[in-house]
Parts: sequence; structure tokens; C-alpha cells
Amino acid sequence: MESASHSCQSYKSMTVEEYNDCVKKFADNVFRFVLKNVQDEEKAADIVQDTYEKMWKHHKSVHPEKGKSYLFSTAYHTLIDYVRREKHAVRIEDADLKNYAHNRQYSDLQEILHKAIKQLPDDQKMVLMLRDYEGYSYQEIGEITGLSESQVKVYIYRARVFLRKYIGKMEVVI
Repeated sequence: MESASHSCQSYKSMTVEEYNDCVKKFADNVFRFVLKNVQDEEKAADIVQDTYEKMWKHHKSVHPEKGKSYLFSTAYHTLIDYVRREKHAVRIEDADLKNYAHNRQYSDLQEILHKAIKQLPDDQKMVLMLRDYEGYSYQEIGEITGLSESQVKVYIYRARVFLRKYIGKMEVVI
């Protein structure tokens, strides 16, 4: 009888060791994700530390297999809170793309791309980073951000359209 009730228990909380393993395993990825969004190592470190603290406070309610998702979701929401406190994003639909585009020749495409990404609204920037830099699926990004899968796709599409317009024709860049 005891084994039957034990096997019916489908919930397992994260142990301290599992929390530590999760943090060690994903620390670099979380930091990189946050840093790409805030472009400031000290601020990124603060946001990541807040993320770890929030996860620690709730580690007993996190299933160990969901640790990575919980960590990135918490980092995402902590980052959103930080960004909202720091500034108000310009909506891409309201932006005059001519102000952001340039036609001068330049050979460092990576630098141009970083400048373009900085111009994106925060929601678009974050879903693009989760998709293109971290490799998450649309569904996983939706779970992390609380957006629907279709919203995630729309944000990524709009971000990519903006980036194409910002960067301009490859002949100009190269």
C-alpha cells in the first residue's frame, strides 16, 4: 500500500543539490542572455543574482526537470522588470526606421547587428535572443515569457523585419 501511494505522487520538489546543479549548469547561458539584453556586465550580474535569489526562494516548488525553464523564465521576468524601471521602449510600429538605418560602408557586420538589436523593443529583443542565441523553440519561449506561441512568432518576425531594414542591403554593408 505504501508503494502505491508513493508511486502516485507525481510531484517532486527540487533539492538544494539539484538547485546548485541547475545554477552551475545554466549560469553562463543565463548571464549571456541577460547581458545581450542590457549590455552592461554589472547590471547583468545584478539581474542574474536576483534571478538566482528568486529561484532559491521557490526551489521547493520547482520540479527538478523544469529547473532550466524556471531559471530562464525567472531571468526573463526579472529582466523585464529591470528594463521597465530603466526606460520606456519605443514600439517598432511607432519608430521611424529612417532614423535608425544608415548607408555608410562598414565591414564589421557583428557591430552593426548589435546596434540594430539595441534598437528593438524589449519584448522583441528578448524573444529574438531566446530563439536565435539560446535556441529555444517557439513553445519554450512562450512558456518562459508567458506569451502565446503566435505572439512569440509575431515578435520574432517583426524583429527580423526591423533588422533587415536597419542593416540594409548587404552590398552597402560589405
